[in-house]
Amino acid sequence: MTSTATRGWTLQPIVAALVAILAGYSSSIVIVFQAAQAAHLPDALTSSWVWAISLCCGVSTLWLSAYTRIPVSVAWSTPGAALLVLSLPGVPWPEAVGAFVLASLAIVLLALTGAFDKVMRHVPPAIAAAMLAGILFRFGAATWTSLGQQPALIGVMLLAWLLGKRFVPRFAISLVLACGVIFAAWRGQTHFGDVSLALTEPVWTTPQFSLAAAINIAFPLTLVAITGQYLPGLAVMRGAGYAVNERLVVSSISGLSTLLAPFGCHGVTTAAITAALIAGPEGHDNPKERWRAGVAMGGMYLTLAMFGGTLAGLFGALPRELIAAIAGLALMGAILGGLQASFAEPKSRDAAMVTFLCTASGMSLLGLGAPFWGLVFGLITQAVLQVRRS
Repeated sequence: MTSTATRGWTLQPIVAALVAILAGYSSSIVIVFQAAQAAHLPDALTSSWVWAISLCCGVSTLWLSAYTRIPVSVAWSTPGAALLVLSLPGVPWPEAVGAFVLASLAIVLLALTGAFDKVMRHVPPAIAAAMLAGILFRFGAATWTSLGQQPALIGVMLLAWLLGKRFVPRFAISLVLACGVIFAAWRGQTHFGDVSLALTEPVWTTPQFSLAAAINIAFPLTLVAITGQYLPGLAVMRGAGYAVNERLVVSSISGLSTLLAPFGCHGVTTAAITAALIAGPEGHDNPKERWRAGVAMGGMYLTLAMFGGTLAGLFGALPRELIAAIAGLALMGAILGGLQASFAEPKSRDAAMVTFLCTASGMSLLGLGAPFWGLVFGLITQAVLQVRRS
């Protein structure tokens, strides 16, 4: 028995976990920092936010992988963080935390009651995908805005992205980040001298609840978490041949997200890209042993959680244009996927276009944000046109 366990722990699952961690932190963590900057959060709250999402990912990934013997990959909601860049400005932080609690709790209830699939059947996939693409559109556009502001730096990063996509697509974003940091440091645009290695001190924020935050933040946060990450993440695991206990996985992850929301956890879900890394042959030659990559990944998350403040300091020392370009390039795949899903079905294209344009516009009406109105106007368009066609 012991020898079998020992044979399972080869270098392969550990390397796969390390690659997955690097892919996650080098690409999507920058969007969390952008959201914190947009909300003008102090360093202590930003560090606590990074600590909370890293801890939630670590505990969930480690426990679920070890308990189910399935490589469960967990990540913070990247579309959710992108949504918060637009939604957090002007919202008091305690009310935002209250919205985080509501969003995670809603997903827990949907999972436990078995209503998860029922809710998805009532939201047209094209409209949900269009809303997601509209939320992420600004980040893609920001790459080219940054090119006009810092042509040399962003030009180097774009060249690195092209070469990375051509020769090492799995590490393309990591290559872009490395080249961007090196070039910026060479030009004296970084401020790493102010960064120190220190353990994170979590900061508790007592949640406050408001209707505006519930509609502008909690509702779209729930929707993008389910459609943008939970569904593709679960699909990747099923596609790899694993029988996933959907109720256990979703309720456990979002339940822990609810508990950590007062520390800044905006939402943690199953991952899709990193799930493919640890659930595939890279995780282990033997599919029955790939859960070990999930355990290793969880341990790495927990280690990084201890130094959330240091991570915040490292990214804070980089030029804003570099951060914007990294976020935009990292999300290009998600934007493309959202657009493809939006316009794949001819009958839904008009409604999807309305949703996409309204969400991408960043408009505000009656105190409610663009993602909410994009969904509303898209559903109205869908209903009217379907009645007309019938």
